[in-house]
Amino acid sequence: MGSETETVTVEGIPFPAEITVDNPLSLLATGITDIEIHFLQIKYTAIGIYLHNTDGVLVKDHLQRWKGKSSADELLGDEAFFQALVSAPVEKLFRVVVIKEIKGSQYGVQLESSVRDRLVAADKYDDDEEETLEKVSEFFQAKYFKPGSVVTFHFPATPGAAAEISFATEGKDEAKMRVDNHNVAAMIQKWYLGGDSAVSPTTVRSLADRFAALLSSSA
Repeated sequence: MGSETETVTVEGIPFPAEITVDNPLSLLATGITDIEIHFLQIKYTAIGIYLHNTDGVLVKDHLQRWKGKSSADELLGDEAFFQALVSAPVEKLFRVVVIKEIKGSQYGVQLESSVRDRLVAADKYDDDEEETLEKVSEFFQAKYFKPGSVVTFHFPATPGAAAEISFATEGKDEAKMRVDNHNVAAMIQKWYLGGDSAVSPTTVRSLADRFAALLSSSA
């Protein structure tokens, strides 16, 4: 999917600098998920965050209040900034590439639990959300995340349009599912873009660094 003429390497994994789905999407942040066990860092996934920002549309139309005012450290501590990023009606794509093999069920349970907690905290967890989250967890249940497998989350720009999750691994057809519930889709975004509460602090730091530069240059 998309042009791979330029790439950015994260933990030895190449990420295209741009991917086109509905619009050209620029790679604006990268990071990893990891865990420390007995002082050893175990890296599980590499992450690329792609956003539609052609002609600075994301900054110009949706992040005006932070233009020229914030350093990366200030953005890191500003939950309103990350909420504005999640809420911005621009096309987004998250590309998650497996570094260390895990069971898909482990990933699905972690996603389900984290998203449910966010929905409950926001008082947005009802029968529809529960049903959708169960389907998301089931989607990953029988998958095996061997190194190089790719999970993609695609969020269209149109408010209310269904998000899509896909899983691709060597030797098998790509699997896809729709996420029609807007609340669940928004909280999946927040899982990756949610500031202090996000699953990958390195990705959030990368977002803050990149947007501090974009906001400064567009002041």
